[in-house]
Amino acid sequence: MSLDKATVAGIAHLARIRVDDDRLETMVGELNNILGWIEQLGEVDTDGVAPMTSVADMQAPMRQDVVNDGNYQDRVLANAPAAADGFFGVPKVIE
Repeated sequence: MSLDKATVAGIAHLARIRVDDDRLETMVGELNNILGWIEQLGEVDTDGVAPMTSVADMQAPMRQDVVNDGNYQDRVLANAPAAADGFFGVPKVIE
């Protein structure tokens, strides 16, 4: 894929980036180089390569995925300016 000055100007407009006309030709070359590198990456054979999130072989600590209230109701409500029946007390906003 090759970009021209009009396409780069359109991309700059969409990205809300002001690019002067004298810089457009430089940007065309730079963006075409970037797209060339991306096309080269698409040619790399990645069959049999496992996806990874880090170069170090690590396993994140896991916990049981259970729903609970945290069992901290008293500690949470201690910070509330008003509490009523185990809930935050708020002023009435609708009459």
